[in-house]
Amino acid sequence: MQDSYDIVVIGSGLGGMTAANTLARSGFKVLLCEQHFQLGGLAAWFRRPGGLIFDVSLHGFPVGMIKSCRRYWTKEIADRIVQLKNIKFDNPMFSLTTTFNREDFTELLVNKFNVPRENVVAFFDHARSMNFTDDLTLTARDLFEQHFPGRKDVVRLLMEPITYANGSTLDDPAVSYGIVFSNFMSKGVFTFSGGTDQLIELMKAEMLKNGVDISMRTKAVGIDVDESDGKRKVSSVMLATPDGKKIVKTRAVVSNGNLLTTIFDMVGGFHFDPNFIQQAKSVRVNNSSTQVYIGMAEGDMLDEDVCGDLLFTSVAPEFDTDMLLSRNITSRTYSFYYPKTRPGVNRCAIVASSNANFADWNNLSPERYKESKQDLINTTLDALEKYVPNIHQRAIYTEAATPKTFQRYTLHLAGASFGTKFEGLDVSRHLPDQIAGLYHTGSVGIIMSGWLGAVNYGVIVSNDVAAALG
Repeated sequence: MQDSYDIVVIGSGLGGMTAANTLARSGFKVLLCEQHFQLGGLAAWFRRPGGLIFDVSLHGFPVGMIKSCRRYWTKEIADRIVQLKNIKFDNPMFSLTTTFNREDFTELLVNKFNVPRENVVAFFDHARSMNFTDDLTLTARDLFEQHFPGRKDVVRLLMEPITYANGSTLDDPAVSYGIVFSNFMSKGVFTFSGGTDQLIELMKAEMLKNGVDISMRTKAVGIDVDESDGKRKVSSVMLATPDGKKIVKTRAVVSNGNLLTTIFDMVGGFHFDPNFIQQAKSVRVNNSSTQVYIGMAEGDMLDEDVCGDLLFTSVAPEFDTDMLLSRNITSRTYSFYYPKTRPGVNRCAIVASSNANFADWNNLSPERYKESKQDLINTTLDALEKYVPNIHQRAIYTEAATPKTFQRYTLHLAGASFGTKFEGLDVSRHLPDQIAGLYHTGSVGIIMSGWLGAVNYGVIVSNDVAAALG
């Protein structure tokens, strides 16, 4: 680590890494700091004895990831992105299999749900036309009622996967739903063949090739602001490294940490205009998740025809946001990993995910927390029995993650899986108007949720930084 850089990037999520790589490739001197011992943020993985490996969030992203990776990363990364063609839904209202693209969804809605074709076409066109400058008073609930009045089954089909993908609710702005939905509806759901670990290693190699200095186990504890000439501008970053604290001078900071943590903890609210601080205080943190990781014995193959690649399940009678977040889990999304997903590995793995509230887990005693994690594992296996017979006996390893787990490893405020709600975007975009050289990239609702959103927002912010520094 040197004493000064053009840009210091705090946090190595996909947005932070993409910003660092893009800026370094443009000739800037960049330091990337990561508090964890591996890169990736929520694009994470972990290994367990016996050759087991689990991906935390490599569950699916839109086709646009291919173009973004080819342009801002490497052709090798882009060429290893493959489609997941077997997406399944199973709930009290319907059971179906889809390739999760516009053509297939249109035929399902027309032929299986008996929706007039003109209504379906109008809905897709409406969602596709949305952008972040649209009217924010139109909610997702309003959008569905406009195109599919009274059709709770259609709402469930169209809403549940996006709630899983970015935390959208029926009462959030329709644009935060519509943009993500239309991105997926372009060509379907894709993933990276080989696993998160291989993807992040390829990204790390590309960053090093382009001259990014990477400092692991390095936490930013403060961003210093110079106001000596009457203008506020970033001057340096205080870092806690394995070798002690270090101050690094810099012309710009790109924070890939939580937006609110960046403003109130790293910088300090007193450096901002009071009206801006009031706006920032109104930004809501998005919900978190629980996950159960299930390892199968080598050679014990899952039935792809039954399980599919992604399986959205629920026992709730209808779509309900409060029930999705409840500790009494009624809805789970299963991500199934086959040898085709991780070539060269002759075993399967399952990740069961559900949306969750941080407070439901944070206030438990240590004993109750441990019991609740085990109960989460047991009830998940019970629910999975319908699709994977004898899973209690066949699973050779299980482990659970809660909102507290996500907070611990990523430092995300309240263990947020998707950063902040939609209103965070405006605050994030206007940070450099408050303090010259201060930028943020991360999950802030809308298209900035998920892998593609993170990469694209990293590009957007890196362009802003490059234009400002010249």
